[in-house]
Amino acid sequence: MSALPARMSRWLPRSMASRLYLIIVAGLVLATGLSLALAMYERFESATAVMLNTVEHDVATSVAVLNRLPAAERPDWLGRLERDNYRYLLGEGKPGFPLISDRARELSARIANEVGPAYRVHAEAISREPERYQVHFTLGDGAPLTLEVTPHLLPVARWLPLVLVLQVATVLLCAWLAVRLATRPLTRLAKAAEAMTPTADGPRLHEEGPTEVAQAAVAFNTMQERIARHLKERLHILASISHDLQTPITRMRLRAEGLDEGEEKQKLLGDLKAMEHLVREGVAYARSAHGGAETPVRLDIDAFLESLVFDYQDVGKPVTLEGAAGGTALVRRQALQRVLGNLVDNAIKYGGAAEVSSWRDASGALCIAVADRGPGIPEDELEQVLQPFYRLEASRNRDTGGAGLGLAIAAQLALAIGGALQLANREGGGLMATVTLP
Repeated sequence: MSALPARMSRWLPRSMASRLYLIIVAGLVLATGLSLALAMYERFESATAVMLNTVEHDVATSVAVLNRLPAAERPDWLGRLERDNYRYLLGEGKPGFPLISDRARELSARIANEVGPAYRVHAEAISREPERYQVHFTLGDGAPLTLEVTPHLLPVARWLPLVLVLQVATVLLCAWLAVRLATRPLTRLAKAAEAMTPTADGPRLHEEGPTEVAQAAVAFNTMQERIARHLKERLHILASISHDLQTPITRMRLRAEGLDEGEEKQKLLGDLKAMEHLVREGVAYARSAHGGAETPVRLDIDAFLESLVFDYQDVGKPVTLEGAAGGTALVRRQALQRVLGNLVDNAIKYGGAAEVSSWRDASGALCIAVADRGPGIPEDELEQVLQPFYRLEASRNRDTGGAGLGLAIAAQLALAIGGALQLANREGGGLMATVTLP
């Protein structure tokens, strides 16, 4: 039973709105088609009943009139007695074959019963498609008379196709409105979920509308508040611990500096230096969660990147600017500068040099890349290195593995300002870190 829906889903559109629209339109069109078919069938049955009830009397009267007229006057009356679906012919008519439909046999029997046996009525079919048959009479003077019948439905009114087109258009419009009203809350919910960040409260959904929509909005807003409160508590704890550790570390460093010179003193000072670095990185990581609170400003991207690169070049760092996106962008300057600074420092540390470039993608988003020619990162660890305290090396030495927070801070800051950080290995060796901003 579960295989059937899976097969059907392959033929259905991907979006929920398209599926609902297809189902509703298909159902309404099927119902309209069925109603039209029933109406046409009823029309056919009504036309048949009218023909069977009236034709026999009309034919009996016409045959009686022609029987009483002189033979020379009969041709003049044929046009007067002709109807939409039958006419009279003087003569034997065409040779035919037995009647093929029950309707033809029933009508012939009624006519024969109405006019009486004196006219020696018999009928034959002369065409199958379209159906056509002849009823033969013998008048009182022995002259043959033929009734040629061509059954057909009553003509369709000219305005009926236009009404059908308007009806289908109305069905499509109503289905579109119904699907739009049904899926709009889901679209708002998806956008609100995408706007959620671990650093800032996302937009609240309007708790209005139908009961189900209002309940979903209330549940989402409650979930968003709980997640934001939980994350703020975790970041506050991390920031507090990192900040409070600085005081005892400073005291320990001062005491260590008062010791006699020796290997133990140098080891102790090295450990304290590593601890201070780790604490500073922890505070920086906690503060990076609030990068989205900075007021955005419009910057000349080329000038901003040139200033960043020149600052590194002024202190002798091998950093170059390879490409320029051009134009301006609305960005959070300090947060973006911190993101790019972490990436440049990382590129210099592991690749020896950094290459900064920028461009606009197909959607118009601003992309800023920092690339190096270092050893790169294994493909299965490109996502993991963005997590805090994850290091490719087992050592905590600052000159090798570091604290594991540099890329995590850059990734969180990029997310906080509404962007994203993506890592990719370069062809020929090296790593490229790309920050994408809307």
